[in-house]
Amino acid sequence: MHHWRQAYLSSNETGVPQIDPGHATMVFMRILSIQSAVAYGHVGNSAAVFPLQRLGHEVMPVNTVLFSNHTGYGAWRGPLISGDDVREIVTGIEERGGLVDTALVISGYQGGSSIGDAILDAVAKARAANPNVLYSCDPVLGNATSGCFVSPEVQELIRDRVIQHADIITPNQFELGFVTGTDPKTLDEVLESVGAVQKVGPQTVLVTSVNTPETPDDSIQMLAVSGDEAWLVTTPRLPMKANGSGDVTQALFASHFAAGKSLKEALELTTASVYELLKNTLVSGQRELQLVESQQAYVEPAETFEAVAVKR
Repeated sequence: MHHWRQAYLSSNETGVPQIDPGHATMVFMRILSIQSAVAYGHVGNSAAVFPLQRLGHEVMPVNTVLFSNHTGYGAWRGPLISGDDVREIVTGIEERGGLVDTALVISGYQGGSSIGDAILDAVAKARAANPNVLYSCDPVLGNATSGCFVSPEVQELIRDRVIQHADIITPNQFELGFVTGTDPKTLDEVLESVGAVQKVGPQTVLVTSVNTPETPDDSIQMLAVSGDEAWLVTTPRLPMKANGSGDVTQALFASHFAAGKSLKEALELTTASVYELLKNTLVSGQRELQLVESQQAYVEPAETFEAVAVKR
C-alpha cells in the first residue's frame, strides 16, 4: 500500500471513515464527481453516480452539460454548463464544508479548457480542504477505431495540463499511447507506456480495453498498475459497444481502490461488475446501459475473474 493511501485511510482528523489497512472492508466515502449528465440513458454522471451510491458512497455530482441524451445519437438538446458555473457550484459545496471529508474527485469527458480549468480548480480546493483526497481522471480522447474524437484544444488540455495532477487515470490503450506520445501494441509496450505516464504524475493507471498479440482470441483485457505492482485480467469479448461503460468502470475502480481494496481486488471487482452490466445490456437488446436493472452487480457480481500478476 502506498503512503498516500495509508495516510488517508488512517486519518481521523477530519472525521473521514477509517479502515484498517490490513483488511478489505468497505469504506463509505464522500465523492465529488464532475462530469456530463443526460436525462435519457446513462453516460457521465448519469452512469457513474448510481453505482457509487449503490455501494454506499455519498456522491456530489457536478454536471458539466445537461443534455437530453448522449451525442452518439447525432442529435441532442440541452445546455452546456460554463466553467464559471462549475466553479460556483464547487464553491457552494466548499462553503457547506462538503470538501473537508471528500475522499475522491472524479472527472470524465472534458468539453474544453474552461471546464478543464474549473475541474483543476475543484481538485485544488479539495486538496486544500483534505490533503489526502485522490483525483481520478478518465482522459477521454478517442479509441483505436476512430482515433481522437475531441478537439485539439481538449487533446492538449488532457495531455499537457490535466493528467499531471491526477493520482489515478483510466485510459484505454489508444489514449494511453496518445498522452505518452507512444503507440503501444504488445503488453510490454503497454507497460512501458504506463511507466512513462507515471513519471508525469499519476501513480495508479487502469488501462481499459487492452488488446495485444498476447490477448486470447475473442477476449479483452484490463491492466491495473500502481507503483511497481501490475495485474492483468481477461474476460470474454462481448459483441457490443455501450456508451457510458467507461464512466462506470472508472467510478467503480477508483472508489474500490480509494476505499482500501488492494489493486488486484479493485481490478477484479470492477471487471466482474462491468462485465455483468454489459452482458445484461446485451441480453436486453437495448442500446442504453441497463444500469439500474444491474444494480446487484455493483455490490455482489455474479461472476468472478481472476487477475494475474505481471512483471514490470
